[in-house]
Amino acid sequence: LVSPHAAAQSPTKLGVRAGDSISVEEAMDGMATRSANDAAVAMAEKLGGTESRFAALMTLRAQELGMQNTHFVNASGLPDSRQLSTARDIAILSRAVMRDYPQYYKLFSLQEFRFRGQTIANHNHLLGRMQGVDGLKTGFTNASGFNLAVSAVRDNRRLIAVVMGGPSTALR
Repeated sequence: LVSPHAAAQSPTKLGVRAGDSISVEEAMDGMATRSANDAAVAMAEKLGGTESRFAALMTLRAQELGMQNTHFVNASGLPDSRQLSTARDIAILSRAVMRDYPQYYKLFSLQEFRFRGQTIANHNHLLGRMQGVDGLKTGFTNASGFNLAVSAVRDNRRLIAVVMGGPSTALR
């Protein structure tokens, strides 16, 4: 069940209304492809009880992974001066997702998915356009600029690249 707080999140979102239900699969697809902030908050509230409690759990897990310069205060990555991370920490997180949750990593390679009759395209335009790119995540806020964590495999070698603070979608 989507709370009023989750439904009120700033775009980008799926547009789920307060009181509506969304499946875990739909929420995960929405977060992986569209950076759906409403889905992220709905999942955080379900898993952590509140978004802030979930963010505290994310920060603890980040510390366990060795992400020494990361502190989360919300589930979406929307701006907050107390929330921070580094390119190195995002690369550590990316590697951990592949290693610890290979069954979910495929979500980050979805080029699109269907949600309530609408086709939702992935913001990662390297998927299907650059040889070997198989996933990960884009992001944007006015405060942080255009961001990208991307992974590709060529010649049996995986490379993870993280770009933070790009000036445009094209340059990230």
